Formats: sequence, structure tokens, C-alpha cells
Amino acid sequence: MKIALINENSQAAKNGIIFDALKTVAEPLGHTVFNYGMYGAEDKASLTYVMNGLLAGILLNSKAADFVVTGCGTGMGAMLACNSMPGVFCGLVIDPTDAFLFGQINDGNAISMPYAKGFGWAAELNLQDVYRKLFDGERGLGYPKERAEIMAKNRGILKDLKAASCKDMLTVLKTVDQDLLKAAVAGEKFSEYFFANAQDEEIKAYIKGLVG
Repeated sequence: MKIALINENSQAAKNGIIFDALKTVAEPLGHTVFNYGMYGAEDKASLTYVMNGLLAGILLNSKAADFVVTGCGTGMGAMLACNSMPGVFCGLVIDPTDAFLFGQINDGNAISMPYAKGFGWAAELNLQDVYRKLFDGERGLGYPKERAEIMAKNRGILKDLKAASCKDMLTVLKTVDQDLLKAAVAGEKFSEYFFANAQDEEIKAYIKGLVG
């Protein structure tokens, strides 16, 4: 699985801690982690939590990533921004129990975490435990197990509801504020990672027209 990490400006200084924890857990499980930044508070390309959501939508809908790990100070803003995008199902995850239940019940394709609120001693251990509960083993099996069938059915209903209530991603790209979009894809490593992994040719072509 291709996992994308996205950090916004207020917590950019913690990108290294988050990336190391994610790699430590995900890579031995056979996943590949792509760090889309921000890498530090002084980066030329600055992301807000709103841009995190837009970038998550681009990566997931183009299939440049299979899963997105993002967040902000509380995790709430980035979660809301992600969930405004078509095809993105993002949960607010604070601890390993959240991660387990989100993976088994909701089986979404993104999580948002708080990187200021409650981020103290041994925060990197909590991150590793969260990622382990999320990425080790099969997701979507239900909890409790006897409710697995109805949970899977509800996930399908939610997916259909979102498809009916959202524009497709290409339409979003064409109608969103273009300065906002250009800023969201201006990261140092964006072009390298995105164009090597994206599979939707229409989305790729539109983004290529923006970044040159």
C-alpha cells in the first residue's frame, strides 16, 4: 500500500518525528511511505489544513496514494477538509483504540491526528501504536465481529451517499480557487512522488498543466 504523509504549517516542525514513526511501523509490513511535507516551518511551500484536504483528495482520487495520514493542531480541521473531498473517508484518530475501531468499522482511506493537543512525552510511541493498529492486519472485518455484515453495508451506503453529494475530483480541480490549488501542489517533493505514482490520466494532465 502507498501511504502519503501530509503535514500543515502549524505542526510542520514535527514532520520528522511523525515520518519516522510511520516508516518504523509501515515499511516492515510491506507498505511504502511518501512524505509530501511540510518538512519544517521554514519551507517555501506552506500548507494549511484546508490544503491538506485538497492534497489528500488529489492523491487518493488519482491513486497516487492508497491511504493518507494527515493532521493539524487538533486533527479536526484537517479531518473536515479531507471529508469535503470526493472519495475521501477520513477519521479523527487520537489513540490506538481509535485507530483499531476506525480500521475495522469504518475502513476509511485517511486519518487525521492532533499534533499539538495532547502531543507530549512519548508521543512518538503513541504514533507507532496507532499506525500498528491501523496497518497491521486486514481492515474492515467489523467490531464486534457479529456486526461485520451491517457495518460493511453501511460503508457502501455512505460511499454511495458521498458520490451523490460530491462533484468528481476533476471538476473540483477545475472549479476550486486556482491559487489555492497551486499552493497545495507546490511542495518540494510533490511532482516527484505524484507523477511517478498517479494512475488517473485526466487528473495527472490537469495537475501537470498547473505545475509545468
